[in-house]
Amino acid sequence: MTEDQTEIEDRPEAEDEAYLLDKKTVSSILYAVDVGDASALTELMEPLHAADIADLLEQINTYDRRRLIELYGREFDGDILSEVDESIREEVIAILNPTVLANAVRGLDSDDVVDLLEDLDEPQQEAILGALEEPDRVAVAQALSYPEYSAGRLMQREVVAAPEHWTVGDAIDFLRSHDDLPDQFYHVVLVDPRMHPVGNVTLGKIMRSRRDVALTSITEEIFKIIPVDQDEGDVAYAFNQYHLISAPVVDESGRLVGQITIDDAMAVLDEEHEEDILRLAGVGEGSLTDRVIETTKGRFPWLAVNLVTAVLASLVIAQFEEAITQVVALAVLMPIVASMGGNAGTQSLTVAVRALATKDLTGSNVWRVIRREVLVGFVNGTAFAVVMGIVGLIWFGSLTLGYVIAAAMIINLVVAGLAGTVIPIVLDRMGIDPALASGAFVTTVTDVVGFFAFLGLAVLWLL
Repeated sequence: MTEDQTEIEDRPEAEDEAYLLDKKTVSSILYAVDVGDASALTELMEPLHAADIADLLEQINTYDRRRLIELYGREFDGDILSEVDESIREEVIAILNPTVLANAVRGLDSDDVVDLLEDLDEPQQEAILGALEEPDRVAVAQALSYPEYSAGRLMQREVVAAPEHWTVGDAIDFLRSHDDLPDQFYHVVLVDPRMHPVGNVTLGKIMRSRRDVALTSITEEIFKIIPVDQDEGDVAYAFNQYHLISAPVVDESGRLVGQITIDDAMAVLDEEHEEDILRLAGVGEGSLTDRVIETTKGRFPWLAVNLVTAVLASLVIAQFEEAITQVVALAVLMPIVASMGGNAGTQSLTVAVRALATKDLTGSNVWRVIRREVLVGFVNGTAFAVVMGIVGLIWFGSLTLGYVIAAAMIINLVVAGLAGTVIPIVLDRMGIDPALASGAFVTTVTDVVGFFAFLGLAVLWLL
């Protein structure tokens, strides 16, 4: 084997570990914690990004987490708090020295502070608010007054605005003369005399335009204004749909009150996708750091729902007990029909839930999508019907049994495609989260139809 071939074979493993914390670094950090070497710990942590430190805190146990935070001390940065998972954030804040916590929070943007406060108990909220300067405290308190999961909670109050009559030269002079601007921003928001946003100008266009150019002549073509009470999911959709970098947020009277940037919008989009995946599996929200009792409580209700659906399927089987007793082959083959239907239903369900979440599945194309999934179920059902018909003939020596399982396979896969698409659509129209409730209904339909079709046809054709 050549050196190049060895490198190619080793590459997938390296790619799998890309951006993961180096095991040697983690071991060195934990060793520094064990021996109480604060200077060595600081030296090891210094090159790490806040997100990497947050990952480290999430991966180690509670005992090591407490010792690390206490030893790291005043070096603890506010960005780490905003990156750490919500499931342990409260624990981390409780460990931090009040002075360290105050200094860490002061360096955060208002939206990050709001994100920290949302899930904390009132005493911890008061402690963090007390660490802020008066203007920041008022801004954060106002943001918390907006509905949960709204643009008002997501936005940051730090925004660079300029009168619409300014030129590029006016904007550059303003930016250079003020040292209280946000650390990062992408646009200068143009406002009219009533503080209504009228356009966005990118910093790139400002830097490459002549000083006498009016800002209104170089505004972005795509300009979206976000109402302060808009759902954060709709905000994230707008950013993804229109490729926005930042967007101004306005109150009920249309006045500029803040802005939302792409990093926050994409974080919401990522959270919603993760939430849909977890709900489709019936495990709800949670993380790897949750305790056994918390994880058990989250999963138990949906396991109970699945038990009910299994009982319903069993009741169908019980109606054909005599047929199963006479033809033992039915007991052997009927799980295959139900399993294939369940898998096909899950495929259609996943596609439908994802399309609903991204607003790709609408009233204008709903029937086309339903028809497509039914036809896909029919084609796949026919293909596997041929396979299972041959299996039934060879395995049990019965041509009629092959016909039975083949027909049942087609019926169940067609119904699976129909149920996997229609059920989430109906639930969505009823205002029920399709990711949360669809799985149990689709499983019930495919199991009941699969068993009924297979056993019912067996009674008609075999007995």
